[in-house]
Amino acid sequence: MNYRRLGKTGLMVSEIGLGAEWLERHSYEEGKAVIDRAEELGINILDCWMSEPNVRSNIGKALAGRRERWFIQGHIGSTWQEGQYVRTRDVEKCKAAFVDLLERLQTDYIDLGMIHFVDTQEDWEGAFQSPYIDYVKQLKEKGTIRHIGMSTHNPAMAKKAAESGIVEMILFSVNPAFDMHPPVDDLDTYFDWENYQEGLGGIDPQRAELYKLCERADVGITVMKPYAGGRLFDAKMSPFGVALTPVQCLHYCLTRPAVAAVMAGYDTPEQVEQAVAYETASEEEKNYAQVLASAPKHTFIQGECTYCGHCKPCPVDIDIAMVNKYYDLAEMQGEVPATVKAHYLALNHRAGQCIGCRSCESRCPFGVKIAQRMEKAAELFGA
Repeated sequence: MNYRRLGKTGLMVSEIGLGAEWLERHSYEEGKAVIDRAEELGINILDCWMSEPNVRSNIGKALAGRRERWFIQGHIGSTWQEGQYVRTRDVEKCKAAFVDLLERLQTDYIDLGMIHFVDTQEDWEGAFQSPYIDYVKQLKEKGTIRHIGMSTHNPAMAKKAAESGIVEMILFSVNPAFDMHPPVDDLDTYFDWENYQEGLGGIDPQRAELYKLCERADVGITVMKPYAGGRLFDAKMSPFGVALTPVQCLHYCLTRPAVAAVMAGYDTPEQVEQAVAYETASEEEKNYAQVLASAPKHTFIQGECTYCGHCKPCPVDIDIAMVNKYYDLAEMQGEVPATVKAHYLALNHRAGQCIGCRSCESRCPFGVKIAQRMEKAAELFGA
């Protein structure tokens, strides 16, 4: 298992995580089997947004005696009222639900206290311009939550979070289909493939900018909805007209700037194994780029680098995708940010070492003029 730094939280999280929502429909024994296998395979981050009491108790019971091995994303504002889930900013209701979360998980702290589900401007104002945010800050001051995060499906709200100075990491919905879609207030539209019209191709500029902003601001991202509810596994349901594999979906998410972990959902230990197979998958098995580039519908824009890594190998061992990522982060600024330049200079091989053979260009599914970009990167960074 590979581990990544979750932005300014400094936490080293497994790049494959556990989104525990699906455990809600399973018994304690079935849920424990999933958690056990996840831990055995090196997964160390878990998201529990659910307010349903039984699933919280089952997770807590399964984690008993090994709490310190896990980083938990626990949500503030996800409540259980009269037998159903209710999202609220009512502080007293939030307090009761959060105390319940701690008690049922058998812990006295949550690593990542999540401002729950902010998808609209109205949601933002309800969370950040009310006593709710004071309660969240108090939890952090007391050490009851170690870091403040926020969950959202809307890149416009995620951008506000990244710029807020309060939010340290974001739980965000990422997959190649969602990334084509501009910001909307209604999550259901992401799952309505009728909204993916002809001509809609390439990553939406606001989403692309969000990933770069989070990378610059050191706001880490954990991913939800990496498989679009399984729709991307079915060519008939996929907006691309082709099916992707779990490994390809995971690789897409993990090649976005600032992404540290993908919180996939599992019904069985075997599904955990299928996700963790990403760690030993070949480059060909990870290759989503070739699939999308040749898809019959809604292909990505030619000339746009998606950091997929299909350009490898380089004869002088330049990590081309990483150079392109740092170049894109720096080029949009008035001057090169010191942190971006430091990361670039830490690379073992830099753009200035490019020999211009263009073998990488013959493998790029999107027709990126890589040699030209290497020249520009070398000039920009001075190496």
